[in-house]
Amino acid sequence: MENVKVVENGVEAKREIERFVMQGFTKDEIYLLAHDEKRSEDLTDNLDINEIGVGEQGVFESMANIFRTRGDELRAKLESLGVSNAEAEQYEKELDLGKVVVVASKVD
Repeated sequence: MENVKVVENGVEAKREIERFVMQGFTKDEIYLLAHDEKRSEDLTDNLDINEIGVGEQGVFESMANIFRTRGDELRAKLESLGVSNAEAEQYEKELDLGKVVVVASKVD
């Protein structure tokens, strides 16, 4: 998916977010994932972008995340943004290595 970028840190994530905004995405259409949940929350808050929640995943998927491993939860969140299953698995491997994934998606 061309609207997914794997980056090393918050500085690189900020740069990619700015590129997505220049391409016409709003900050409400840009999402960030990190394997560590606290890091993900901190970066999302600091970079003023949207969290993947009920609106993107639906009630059932959001509730199911309570019972999933972090890896399963991350793959489900990526898929809810239009990333294929195979791509979600690859991005989750990058997240395992400490990288950050930035996604721009016009989810309805």
